[in-house]
Parts: sequence; C-alpha cells; structure tokens
Amino acid sequence: MESKIFEVTGMSCAGCAISVETILKSQPGVLDAGVNFASSTVWVNFEDHITSPESLRNAVRSIGYDLLIESNKHDFDAEKKQHINTLRNRFIYSILLSIPLMVVQMFFMHWSYTPIIALILSTPVIFWFGRQFHVNAFKQLKHFKANMDSLISISSTIAFLYSIAAILLKDNFQYRGLTPHLYFESAAMIITFVLLGKWLEERAKGKTASAIKKIMGLQPQMVWVKQNDSVEEVPLTEVRKGMDVLVKPGERIPVDGTVTEGHSWVDESTITGEPLPAEKSINQKVWAGTINLNGLLYIRAEQIGSESVLGKIIETVTNAQNSKAPVQKLADKVAGVFVPIIIAISILTFTAWLVVAPSLAFSHGIIAAISVLAIACPCALGLATPTAIMVGIGKAAQKNILVRDAESLEQACKIDTIIFDKTGTLTEGRPTVESINWLHHDDKYSSILGIIEQHSNHPLAKSIVEFIGASRGMYSIESFSEETGKGVKAIVDGKIYRVGSLEYLNQAGVSDINSNQISVNGMLIGFAEESRLLATVVITDKIKDTARSAINKLKNIGIEPIILSGDNSKSVEIIAKEVGIERFERGMLPAGKKTYIENLKAQGKMVAMVGDGINDTEALSIADVSIAMGKGSDIAIDTSQVTILKTDLDAIPELITISKQTVKTIKQNLFWASIYNLISIPIAAGVLFPFTGLLLDPMIAALAMAFSSVSVVTNSLILKAKRVG
Repeated sequence: MESKIFEVTGMSCAGCAISVETILKSQPGVLDAGVNFASSTVWVNFEDHITSPESLRNAVRSIGYDLLIESNKHDFDAEKKQHINTLRNRFIYSILLSIPLMVVQMFFMHWSYTPIIALILSTPVIFWFGRQFHVNAFKQLKHFKANMDSLISISSTIAFLYSIAAILLKDNFQYRGLTPHLYFESAAMIITFVLLGKWLEERAKGKTASAIKKIMGLQPQMVWVKQNDSVEEVPLTEVRKGMDVLVKPGERIPVDGTVTEGHSWVDESTITGEPLPAEKSINQKVWAGTINLNGLLYIRAEQIGSESVLGKIIETVTNAQNSKAPVQKLADKVAGVFVPIIIAISILTFTAWLVVAPSLAFSHGIIAAISVLAIACPCALGLATPTAIMVGIGKAAQKNILVRDAESLEQACKIDTIIFDKTGTLTEGRPTVESINWLHHDDKYSSILGIIEQHSNHPLAKSIVEFIGASRGMYSIESFSEETGKGVKAIVDGKIYRVGSLEYLNQAGVSDINSNQISVNGMLIGFAEESRLLATVVITDKIKDTARSAINKLKNIGIEPIILSGDNSKSVEIIAKEVGIERFERGMLPAGKKTYIENLKAQGKMVAMVGDGINDTEALSIADVSIAMGKGSDIAIDTSQVTILKTDLDAIPELITISKQTVKTIKQNLFWASIYNLISIPIAAGVLFPFTGLLLDPMIAALAMAFSSVSVVTNSLILKAKRVG
C-alpha cells in the first residue's frame, strides 16, 4: 500500500471537493481518500500494484479538475498565484461593466437604446468573465452532478435568455398583459459578486502556511561524513545509520545520534524550546535541526530522515494540515444537496404551473421559476458565516491578534483547556541576568568581570556584558584561557580571575561556596579572584508581565491552564506557582507534548496550545486551536492558526471573547438567512397567486435576495461595536 498527498486544481466549492473525493474512492485499488478544500490537497491510500498516480490523475481530469503529480507540479505556487490574479482581474472588469449597466437599466429603463446597451454590457460579464462557472457546470452535468457553479450558471443564463426573449417578443408579452422586464443587470451582478467572493476566498487560501518547507529547511542538504580516517562532504540523503557525521561550529546537526568525539554547546531551542544552550560531550544525545555553537562534534547517526525527532515533527504537521475538520464535513454534506434541491424546486415550479395553469405556464410559470433561482441563490446563507468571520478577524487584528482561518475563530469559544509552553510563551524566551550578588563589592570588580566576559565565547557571556555594561580601557587582560564546559580564567593586574560554574570554581580552590548558593529559577555563575568568591550571577528567563493576569482571566471563565515544558529543571514548578498554574509537566519532548494533548482530547477536552518554538509545532498542529506568540519562531507562527503579534498574554482571553461574540453573530445570521429562504421560496414559486393574484417579479426577487444579504452584513457589522472586555 502507498499513501500520497497530491495538489488539486480547479475546485471552486465544497461540492467540488466531494466530486473529487468520490471519483477517487471509486477507482480500483484506492483504499481511501480525503480532500482538503482549504489547502487544495487530497491524500490517497492506494495499492500501487493496481493503480498509479497517473491513473488517478486521469480519473480526476475526467470530471473537470486536475491532480498534480511529480511530473506536472513543477510550478504549482506560481499557478495558484496566477489563478488569484485572474479572478481579481475578472472581477475588476466585471464591476466596471456592471455599474453602467445598472445605471442604464435603473434610470433609463424607457430609453429606446437601453435594451441594446444592456445586452452589449452584460454579454462579456456573463459569458466571458464568468465563463468558468458555465464551463464547470457543463463538466458537472456530463457526470450528472451539480455544484454552486451550476446554480450560478443556470440563474444567470436563464435571466439573460429571458431578457433577450423580452426584447424579441416584446409585443407578445404586452399582448398577454405582461411587462417585458429586462434582467441583464441581475445576471451580470450575480457573476460579479460571485467573482468577488471567489477572489477573496482564493486570496485567503493562498496564504496557506509554509511551515513544512521551513521545517525541512532546518535539515542541511550536505553533510560531512567521516570515512576511513578522512572526512568528505556528501548529500544528506546518502547518510546511513551508524555513520559518523562531523558537525562544525555554527552548523545544524543533520541527524539524531550520539556524540562520539568532541565537546561543544548546542542550541536545542528548536526541539526543547530552552534558550540556555546545552553542553554536549561524548555519549550524549543530540537531535537533528539543533545548532552546534562553538566546538567540533562527531556524531554517530542513529535516526535519520523521517525517523528523527525533526522528521516526525514534519510528518505530524503535514498530516494535521491535510486532515478534514468535522465542521468541514458538515459543510460538504450541505453543499452536496443544496444546489440540486434548489434546481429541483425551480423545475417543479414551472411543471406545477404547466399542469395547473397551462395557459399561464410560459408567462407566469417561467417568471416563477426564474424567481425561485434568483431568490434562492444562497447569498444570505453564503454571507452568514464569512461576513461575521471577517468582522471578527478584523476586530482581533485591532487587538494585535492574527487569526488565520475561520475554523479556529469558531473553535476558540469552546476551549476548556489551554496548554502553555514555558520558554518564550510565559517567559521572555532569552537568558537575562536577574541579579549579581556581591560578596565583596568594588567598582573595579564590575569592570574586570565585564572585560573578561567580553573576551568569552560562552553563550551566556553576552547577557552578563549587557547587564553590567562593556568595560573600556580601565583594565587589560594579560592572559586568557577557556576551559570548555566549565568556565574561563584570566589574569588581570597580576591576579587570577575565574568566571564559571560553582563546581568549576570549587575545583579551582575557591572558598565560600556552599550548597545554598543555587538558583531556583535559572542558572548560577560564580566570579572569583584567586581563591576568593567575589559574586554569584543569577541568570534566568524572566516571566512576562501579563502572564499572571492572563492566567487569572482564563481561570475566571472556566478554562484550565497547564504548562508543558521541555525544561527539566525546578524552574518550571517555580514559574507555574508564580503565575497561578496548578498543573505542569517538565522535561517533555515534542512527541510527549503531542501525546499529552491527544490524551486530553480523548477525554473530551477542547484543547488550545500556546507556544513559540519549533519544538511546539507538533503540539500546535494536533491541538483544536493553535496559538503562537509573534516574537517566537516563524515556523511556529506558520503552523499555528492564531498568532499573538505582541508579548501581551492578555490577548488570549481577548481572543476567546471575540470568538464568542463572532459565533453568536454567525448563529443569528444563519437563523435569519434560513427563515428568509423558507418563506421566500414558496412565495417566489407562486403559492400566493391563487389567493391574492400576487406573482413575484424576478426583479423583486433579486431585490429581496439583495435585502437579505444586506441584513446579514449589517448584523455582522454590529459586531464591531461590541466591547471585548
């Protein structure tokens, strides 16, 4: 069995996705398939000895779409961009022709040249700029299917043809007592507004996160491999388990493995999220995607490619991005039956007139059938959700909250559990000197410490220099040496000074060191002159100012906060206590966070994940709602559905409030749009005609449709005025 993900082109609605999915599932050798309309992708599980990607592509092409396999997906991104530009241009040209068309028909309806001008202006809009709807409708018809394109094509074409008939048969209409109305502008505006919607939709879809490409970019393409006492550079794809890989300072580690030679500090923030570099020596584990900072390392390859932690992150995010949400499945079902039902009602309307009143069938009956199509064109239903979502997303943007998709905004109000990463999320995400505790203070010692740290390559030296300031010209270093992994020794004015771990200073004979001098939230570094301890430097990751207030707000609305951190130190417990979080887990790698969230979801919890690092991408991709801090990793931001474009954690409860307001507005819109259709369609069909003589004019039907849309949009705009908190 083989499983592949393909790009799909030509889909214009959820109904199209159903068609592609159905045709693929019906192919011999296909075990299962699923289409993600939002990302224009399809995953297919198939028996490769029965079918092939080429056969699957031919099947999809037969119903009017295309499946991009390796041989023909060379420039898919450029093709998508071109499609978006085409929709934009077609909308612009359509609106430029539709505006004068409406003016002529509304204000010069009795002018003798109006019919011919309206015909000339509407024809290119309907049949050239809107040709995609007619082409797609015809392809669907060949397979006895219908989608939204079918409804758009039928309604606009019938309105256009009816208008031509009204021109050619003007005398006949008047003889029967009917006013020969023209509906060229209605047909043209249907096309114009739908093109606008399609353009905006494709623009949103075109911003699909490029997280996978960025994560894959963490893997170097070329690797130094030790073979027969020599080192040669080979492609990463040629590395096999058991090979010894050389990683130079500044390079990314290409595989998961164990250090066999060398000593260095490694930035593991991509995996653990921790800003403090980890010391690595022989027999210690390293992970692909992390950065070797300042020493040569030889690594025995143990997990490569998809087996590595980074590879598993890539696989998890890929699967999550191509999965189908329950709300999308429901939308697919509705889309699959709505259009055929409306078409059937329109046909039934004309048939009923033909049976009940044959003499009126080709006057009143046709008008009623067109009115059904015009009034039932699901503009209000179609606008109910997106308009509220657009306002909600805009309102969130004003609060510096970037929401990437409608689903996440809808889901946010249901959250009952929020998972927080520690570093960079609850904390600032960078090592900072909290304090220098002087045992023997003198201004000269500050200067000497500063100048020593200016010469040091240790990753934490910069933090100390920033805290005390750079020293210039006051003292000169006579001798300087670094003991890797321990500290530095310098001779200044004939005296020996050391900066490093307390263990290092203790081994060097420095006094005044005891077990009480241990930082509970960070790292402790000592500074000594000869055998005398001068000071201890406390380096921590500072808690964000709004962390406690944000946690309190979440707890007040019934949401439980939890910390999952890759840090294995006591600082996780200390920070949890300081911000008011009772549940926390430390020492968790990406896979552990993912499993933890899966277990919560299995218990029926609606889980949000807040993170900022590459190590959080697996957890972000599996959570119901994923939230990234804007100051964090670009990859975490691309993977997430929501990005906080500031360090203020109070934005998270604000997001939930906006979500609740938006969902309430959506429900109101859907209610009124549904009621509108339930009432208006029977009236358009002519049920009141036998009792009142009322037959709804297609123009009135179009106005009614427009009014329903305006009412929905107006209700959505009211959302702007609502207070967040």
